[in-house]
Amino acid sequence: MSLPKRTVITTGDGSKTLHMEDWNEQYHSKHGAIAEAYHVFIKSGLEHLNKQNIDILEIGFGTGLNALITFSEAQKNRLQINYVGVEAYPVPLEQAIEMDYATKIEGKGLHEVFQKMHKIEWNNPIEINTEFRLTKREQKFQEIKDQNCFDLIYFDAFGYRVQPELWSKEIFEKMYQSLKDGGVLVTYAAKGVVRRTMQEVGFAVERLPGPPGKREMLRATK
Repeated sequence: MSLPKRTVITTGDGSKTLHMEDWNEQYHSKHGAIAEAYHVFIKSGLEHLNKQNIDILEIGFGTGLNALITFSEAQKNRLQINYVGVEAYPVPLEQAIEMDYATKIEGKGLHEVFQKMHKIEWNNPIEINTEFRLTKREQKFQEIKDQNCFDLIYFDAFGYRVQPELWSKEIFEKMYQSLKDGGVLVTYAAKGVVRRTMQEVGFAVERLPGPPGKREMLRATK
């Protein structure tokens, strides 16, 4: 499978994302890419853990927005982050740079960091700085085999409407196995079928207030 053509659009908070017209699907919320990322993955995930040393798995590295925001938070709060981003269909460097996220996120040297994140080779751990190690894995989600490795999963796959297979029992079993005991998965999704599938594989699932444009989101704990 190949993805539909990706074009750059501006979202409700002034930040950019990629839009796939054939699917009528975006990489981030059209109501605000950065606002959604902060609400779902930082506020409801990273801050919820309240830990200094954190292993993170991102399902859908995409434009690199979640990785950059997490790097910024690590700088501000002196966190030690090991970040693994899985992506089956990498975004071209030129499009990633066009996102220009570094101008809208607080932190020093983020332009250089963002470019480095996209330029580093795939499938090898790279020290972005002494507090943040990044591994980009070019891999389909169905191929994930990690066991008890992560404290936190950012589940940022394309929506259930366009790719229901990414929200299946098979995938969430892999997520459950990838987490350490007490580990947490956060996602922008709130569909009942998604919540029930998470519960079926063993997660304790909470409904939380959603980001701009969404009533709810989900947080699941192993």
